[in-house]
Amino acid sequence: MVAKGFPDERVSAFDSTHRFSDRVDDYVRYRPDYPPALLEWLQREQGIDVGWLVADVGAGTGISSKMFLDAGYRVTAVEPNAPMRQAAENWLRPYDTFRAIDGTSDATGLPDGSVDLVTVAQAFHWFDERATRREFARILRPRGLAAIWWNSRRLSGTRFLEGYEALLLAYGTDYVSVAERYADDARMRVWFGDGYRGSASFEHAQRLDFDALRGRLMSSSYVPKEGHPQHAPMLHALCELFDTCAEAGTISFDYDTRVYAGHPA
Repeated sequence: MVAKGFPDERVSAFDSTHRFSDRVDDYVRYRPDYPPALLEWLQREQGIDVGWLVADVGAGTGISSKMFLDAGYRVTAVEPNAPMRQAAENWLRPYDTFRAIDGTSDATGLPDGSVDLVTVAQAFHWFDERATRREFARILRPRGLAAIWWNSRRLSGTRFLEGYEALLLAYGTDYVSVAERYADDARMRVWFGDGYRGSASFEHAQRLDFDALRGRLMSSSYVPKEGHPQHAPMLHALCELFDTCAEAGTISFDYDTRVYAGHPA
């Protein structure tokens, strides 16, 4: 799937910060992690190592932070949404190399030149691009890098993927305006400027039974919650789609994980 650019209309800062507050449990349980090949690429091709201090900006519930913690890195998660930040703290409490702070992409609260690697997973499309670039340049050490990536759900290629996209178009509350708002290669090169260092793409997937598929759907901020008139019809359509497409009781929820790296200038 070709990544889409940002639309002209922007979601308000309040909305983008708080729109997942009532979906934290589903987000923690059912959102995908990231392929191991991503971290391997950063280490092999971009030269990062476990001595680097990581600032995971827009860390959410800590899925991206955990990938680095498991590899031995020290991670500061920067997350403005209090319920998501609390979920990350609860989940990652066993790691003594982890801490979480309240901050945004353009006001992290971190000191000048204090981190080696800034990471952004799945959140960049909510950020103010210019203000974020200035902030990342401020907090990075001279040798430091920013790595920005996302799992981009495939919209076609299997009967399930095409049916799921049709379901979102039919029942999503503001799906068209907020979903898949990812930048393309050219846009990310411009964002990094002269400090651009490279990009890569990796295949990724989740195998989901129906309960997990339902949780994955409900983790999305643009689908109707219980009590909305479209909620029950949407779940009925999801059940029919699953029954039609499942093999051995599961479906494959497929992604392309795209990563960009460089030192924002």
